[in-house]
Amino acid sequence: SDGEVEIIYTLAHALLGKDFHTSYPQEGTRKISWEDMLFVAPYNHQVSKLQQALGPHAQVGSVDKFQGQEAPIVFLSMCTSNAADSPRGLEFLFDRNRLNVAVSRAQTLAIVVGHPNLQLTPVNSIDQMEAVNLFCALVQRD
Repeated sequence: SDGEVEIIYTLAHALLGKDFHTSYPQEGTRKISWEDMLFVAPYNHQVSKLQQALGPHAQVGSVDKFQGQEAPIVFLSMCTSNAADSPRGLEFLFDRNRLNVAVSRAQTLAIVVGHPNLQLTPVNSIDQMEAVNLFCALVQRD
């Protein structure tokens, strides 16, 4: 989604240069840089759009690429306004393990960017209901 790319671009640039208080006392306070941010998307097409918009300094990739890596700030682009129409379907987009890996890369802040309609995704099974419910719980955290 081009709209999500624009939002992520704006938020990332707003964070750059802001003070960051690390969890390591010896490091103290420093300025947020590109190295402090990961940009994650479930689909390669969105990864390409994010990389093009953010430039070569941004660490952009799929959930699989960043497994095992962490950063203070992680952006997750959900890529679609309708989970049922997403390329790999609702189960892939809202997969518990993939969502967990994506947001758990964040040491301090995870920012999930997606269309509000994703929380209203119609379901056809209990498994789908649980997946959508997990996503709703994720985005309603503060």
